[in-house]
Amino acid sequence: MLQYSVHAPPEFIRTHLDQLLPSWSLPVLSVLVVLQLCQFAFWERTADTEISKNHFRQQFVEFGSGIVLQLGTMGHLADLFEPRTGWPMVSPPGQLRLSDVKVVHSTLGYAINHSGPCAMIVHPTWGRAVYPSTLVSSAPPHVLESLVGSIVANLYSADPPVSRGIPLAAGRSEPTCLTASKLSVAFLNTTTP
Repeated sequence: MLQYSVHAPPEFIRTHLDQLLPSWSLPVLSVLVVLQLCQFAFWERTADTEISKNHFRQQFVEFGSGIVLQLGTMGHLADLFEPRTGWPMVSPPGQLRLSDVKVVHSTLGYAINHSGPCAMIVHPTWGRAVYPSTLVSSAPPHVLESLVGSIVANLYSADPPVSRGIPLAAGRSEPTCLTASKLSVAFLNTTTP
């Protein structure tokens, strides 16, 4: 299962944009947070956890790359951040890395659990079995939300639409959910609305 939500950029991104994405000439106006439900938490580094991380990373890259391409055709800058390293995947890297865990914490307010050098999100329903990813864009939040929403709508053309997020405290909303079987179709249906 996948959850996503669109937000204004956290203060860290606004303040350090020139060190995260030095080639950008426009400000980051929106952030897409993508969370994927895992079979288990990634506390230990095993062959199974590495295979799972690679699978979730690939799903995010496929899903996000289509969004980046479509935003580019609309005249907006967009980039995915590599979940493993924190470096941008499209633009040249700057001096700072972006932590998906900290982005999720600052946008959704989810708790962070530390284990040695690793930090993990504690999802209110999924616990620590979550793989976070981040996409940033110069598009206003409503443009990014509309684009992602149209991709999701294509997934559910024969089914009822995905339920919208539930408002939370401090203007946050619970991410919208997709099932994994529908998500794989999203990679093929990325037409501009």
